[in-house]
Amino acid sequence: MRATLPVCLALTLGLGPSPPALAADPGIAVIVARDAPQARMDRVTLRDIYLKKVFVDEEGNPLVPVNLPAGDPLRRAFSLSLLGKPSDALEGYWNARYFHGVRPPYVLGSPNAVVRFVASTEGAIGYVAACQLDDSVRELMRLPLPTSERKAVDRLCDEPGPPNK
Repeated sequence: MRATLPVCLALTLGLGPSPPALAADPGIAVIVARDAPQARMDRVTLRDIYLKKVFVDEEGNPLVPVNLPAGDPLRRAFSLSLLGKPSDALEGYWNARYFHGVRPPYVLGSPNAVVRFVASTEGAIGYVAACQLDDSVRELMRLPLPTSERKAVDRLCDEPGPPNK
C-alpha cells in the first residue's frame, strides 16, 4: 500500500507517463519495414529520397519511396510538410526528371496498401497517418500535420476500417 501512494500521487499531479503524442497531434508517420536496418534519416534526406535525388541507402541498397494518390488528403499533407508545396506543384519537376530517366515514386491506392507494401518490400519507405500504424512497420520519423490539412487527416483517423494487418 505504501509503494502505491507515491505512484498515485505522481499520477494525480500529472507527473506520470505522458499520454501518447497521437492523442495531441497524430502527425504523419514515415514508415519502413519492422525489420529494416536501423538507419538515421533527417528531413533533408527524406525529401531527397522522395524527389528521387537519393536512390540507395548508406549500404548501397535500393530505396523504394511510395506515395498515396495525388488527391489524397494525407498526400497533400505529406507534400506540404516535407516539400513545402502541394503535390500537384511538382508536375513540372517530374516532367523534367522523366527526360533524365527518373520516374516519380510509386503510387499506392490506400494507407493499408502502403503499410502492406512497406512491410513486405525491402528498401520501401512510405507514410501514413500515425493512427494507421501497426506492428508490421516501424516509424522512422513523424512529420507535423499542416494546419490546412489537419481536419481531413483527422477524419481519416475517425473512419472505421479494416486493421492494417
